[in-house]
Amino acid sequence: MTVQPIRLFGDPVLRTPADPVVNFDAELRRLVADLTDTMREQNGAGLAAPQLGVSLRVFTFDVDDVLGHLINPVLEFPDEEEQDGPEGCLSIPGLYFDTKRRQNVVAKGFSSFGDPMQIVGTGLMARCVQHETDHLDGVLFLDRLDPEGRKEAMKVIRQAEWYDAAAPPTVKLSPHISDPFGLGR
Repeated sequence: MTVQPIRLFGDPVLRTPADPVVNFDAELRRLVADLTDTMREQNGAGLAAPQLGVSLRVFTFDVDDVLGHLINPVLEFPDEEEQDGPEGCLSIPGLYFDTKRRQNVVAKGFSSFGDPMQIVGTGLMARCVQHETDHLDGVLFLDRLDPEGRKEAMKVIRQAEWYDAAAPPTVKLSPHISDPFGLGR
């Protein structure tokens, strides 16, 4: 269990849909532990596996003193109620933009042991679950902004200290399996 480097905006893994988890094994539990450690070290509300360069449908969360994870999430929305408020991302550090999300969500998936789980979230928990599930689909919260908001966000990102348009994204090897089906072994 260790803190891992977080992939930043511009890294292609953040725009690639993640693969479903098929092996609920010790390696998956190490990934969940690394996601949790990294998220907590960065004071994040959530962190998805692609943000560590691992293309698997796994995320962790720490919202309102509820710490957990969800694997292979499927979201349902019990109503049409929306919320609008500031949203940030550990892959776009230090920047927050008002983003519309659903107010309520039911997320179904699995624990790291393969047991069925359900998260019923409202407010910040609903925002977090939607944000992290978007990461698993290769979607960033910037994609949820209206065209004017996205244009302004990109302007701010280009001015950010960490952003370097000339440098290729840094790619570091993950300690976790990136071939969940074992095809490369």
